[in-house]
Amino acid sequence: MVDSRNLLEKVSDISTESEFFVPIPPGYKKGRTRYCFVMGTVMSGLGKGIFSSCLAKLMQDKGLTVAPIKLEGYLNIDSGTLNPFRHGEVFVLDDGMECDMDLGTYERILDQDLTRANFATSGQIFSSILHKERHGDYLGRDVQMIPHVTGEVKLKLRRLAAETDADIVFVEIGGTVGDLENAYYIEAMRELAYEEGPNSCCFMALTYILEPKILGEQKSKAAQLGIKQLMQCGVQPDIIACRAANPVSEKVRQKISVYSNVPFERIFDMPDSASIYMIPAMLRDAGLDFKVARLLNIEDRIDLRHERKAWARWCDFTDKIGSANHQVTIGITGKYTSVRDSYASIINALEHAGIALASETEIKWIETTTITDGNVAENLKDVDGIIVPGGFGTRGAEGKIACAKYARENNLPFLGLCFGFQMAVIEFARNVCGLTEANSTEIDPDCTGPVIDILPEQKKIEGLGGNMRLGGRDIELKARTLAWKLFGKKDSVRMRFRHRYEVDPRYIEVLEKAGLLFSGKAPNQPIMQILELPSHPFFIGTQAHPCLTSRPLNPQPMFVGLVAAAVQRHYPDEKLADPVQASRKVCG
Repeated sequence: MVDSRNLLEKVSDISTESEFFVPIPPGYKKGRTRYCFVMGTVMSGLGKGIFSSCLAKLMQDKGLTVAPIKLEGYLNIDSGTLNPFRHGEVFVLDDGMECDMDLGTYERILDQDLTRANFATSGQIFSSILHKERHGDYLGRDVQMIPHVTGEVKLKLRRLAAETDADIVFVEIGGTVGDLENAYYIEAMRELAYEEGPNSCCFMALTYILEPKILGEQKSKAAQLGIKQLMQCGVQPDIIACRAANPVSEKVRQKISVYSNVPFERIFDMPDSASIYMIPAMLRDAGLDFKVARLLNIEDRIDLRHERKAWARWCDFTDKIGSANHQVTIGITGKYTSVRDSYASIINALEHAGIALASETEIKWIETTTITDGNVAENLKDVDGIIVPGGFGTRGAEGKIACAKYARENNLPFLGLCFGFQMAVIEFARNVCGLTEANSTEIDPDCTGPVIDILPEQKKIEGLGGNMRLGGRDIELKARTLAWKLFGKKDSVRMRFRHRYEVDPRYIEVLEKAGLLFSGKAPNQPIMQILELPSHPFFIGTQAHPCLTSRPLNPQPMFVGLVAAAVQRHYPDEKLADPVQASRKVCG
């Protein structure tokens, strides 16, 4: 029998003489990286990503290098084709990977840019295996779920560990333990813990404690059964986090402890919080970070001086939560407003800006499908500023155009994002330039005034299915414009994109002569990426999604500018910082 402690040294591939399959990427050092596995029971949507990212932040504060990864069970190659109504927003990484919204949570909490190495789906895993099988990489073996599929998962985790030189890799498995598509992920985690040896892995289960109003007490049976499913997979949890609407009673935690063989001090209470940014303190107060450090035997790697500085900076931010001096209402005029997760990054970016400016930012959700020129004033009468967000397709487009027109004509602070940027161009072309037939070929392929269109160089690759502009792009800023000032008078700035339609270069001169200023463009290309109206208090739009790069400690300047302009509008008698002053003070 092969000793698991020496397995990585003895076997790194598969042959007909062995049932072991332990693929090891170049540069991987056994014993260097530890693994934390976060799984959910009872139901999805409990906040596994929030829990995992907050715990990872606490370990990062201790001077440790952390690398998160989200494992999804669906067969899509990425999240790009998922409907926001079903799965929330699609989060785009700088390298162009379209992924789950939890990657946005990791980027915000950890303040680090992630890559496609931090995200995997069953579609990716199976595609890689089939590619290898066709190329004869399995030495003629029949390819099976075990060891090949589980081996591919382990390879991806170890490759991430090697590439990042991480002290801890945080592995979040989407969905719940009982989901059929998660069975091979959980098996791979079990195998990895066996192969890496003692103190190498920490299994954490996030569960939910029911509290039916009709009963008036908390019930733990569903949580117990969910944990039992995990244990039946051969995984003994080390830590259990109990999500609930209210603090979980000691009696309930005792029941779960006895039922799961997890010591009572590692049954953690995690009730609902007013802000996700308060959760790191909740975990820290419970000592969960040091429990994990002891379980993984990495206490000697902790840098307490680094932790004191990092935690003090974080507390400076969280101390501002709930201490607003002003209150404003921002309208989000979209077509996915019934599902708040569709605009998760926008919500977070507004929260970051509001906290930084000591302004409570309320959101009014405005469904644009029913908005017209006739009722737009009624719908926007009580907002201090609006965001016209991204989207695809024709539904709600005319409503967004009506909102842009109202904001332009009534000096209402306006921020257009991606599709919202395009709708602002169409509105201006129609109502200022006199191009009454102006439209986007996405909305009307046969329109006679295609001010928004697929650019010629993109049309050339459309047949290849690669005409979406994705990921981080540099934007050249025009000097002495609002955008240039908001970003600290920089010559260029980097933002993330996810679109395929652009301002048609043939109309740029007409639009600019009428007063629309394109203050940001792609380097060496006639691709307009930021617009503004110099005569307006705050009217700016971008083809990018700036919300994707907003962080709690580093708010996004465009959102800071919008909130500052909204505060100025709501409190005209007070001497308040204008958008540029506010942005420079907050963003440095």
